[in-house]
Amino acid sequence: MHVVAPAACGGLERVVQLLVTGLAGAGHEVHVACVSLPGDASGLESFVAPLSAAGIPTHPIIVGGRAYARERAAIRALCQRLAPDVVHTHGYRPDVLDASVPRHHGIPIVTTAHGFTGGPWRNRLYEYVQRRAFRRFDAVVAVARSLGERLARSGVPHSRLHVVPNAWRRSAERSTLERAAARHTLGLPAEGFVIGWVGRLSGEKGADVLIDALPYLNTVPLTVSMIGGGPERQSLETRATQRGVADLIRWHDVVPDAERLYSAFDVFVLSSRTEGTPVVLFEAMGAGVPIVTTAVGGVPDMLASDEATLVPSGD
Repeated sequence: MHVVAPAACGGLERVVQLLVTGLAGAGHEVHVACVSLPGDASGLESFVAPLSAAGIPTHPIIVGGRAYARERAAIRALCQRLAPDVVHTHGYRPDVLDASVPRHHGIPIVTTAHGFTGGPWRNRLYEYVQRRAFRRFDAVVAVARSLGERLARSGVPHSRLHVVPNAWRRSAERSTLERAAARHTLGLPAEGFVIGWVGRLSGEKGADVLIDALPYLNTVPLTVSMIGGGPERQSLETRATQRGVADLIRWHDVVPDAERLYSAFDVFVLSSRTEGTPVVLFEAMGAGVPIVTTAVGGVPDMLASDEATLVPSGD
């Protein structure tokens, strides 16, 4: 049984979808417990939809932000009813709040560390607590070598730490659209140079870095396609206006099955300040789109300098 608190979009959610569908395809019985707040229906629905289509049972747990006792009680009830052989958690809330429930029932617990975002002191405190919690897991999976090294330094025993980089497989239902169809779907010009960016609009993803770079491309007629939602959308739009590049950017918010649309791009940019092993790079490679990316986290293990343009973080 996997336990996740899915956001509207993100690499963690995509990795969990790929993992559980792969396990189910290999003949395992897989269940997914989805912890969600009452106002997050859209994020829950977009996460659950492909799992339901694949016939994977999902178990929504709708609780308030601090309804910790109710959440743990729901996880306990699932453990008692399903009797899973292992519980696999993903993300801060399931790792810290929920994982101790199956452990108290004698069920082995595994977590995947998808990466850390840093940021304000409160978020860094949460991540510190999460890394401390990892020491009590039966196994901890790091999705990048650099992340595994960091977890080892934080006290996760080497015997329980496993580096397993993310992988990706294109499904027949998510085949890449032709260039013209992809551009039409996104409302992009049929002709002209298009820069693609896909991710959560939050500080660690570095959308501001791309915006700051656009004035240096003032001799090139281009459009930037920004796919994704997040807390910094408004501030990023303001930043684009201040830099004089607002007219170049198309804001698409969250787009279901966005990996089908990479063919609309002439180049894909990943401008993150921190990463694990980003699935969006697999998707760009699968679509045959040239890549410019920051050399952070597991990215240098995915791409060599003759396969993509790698730049320092924040450059």
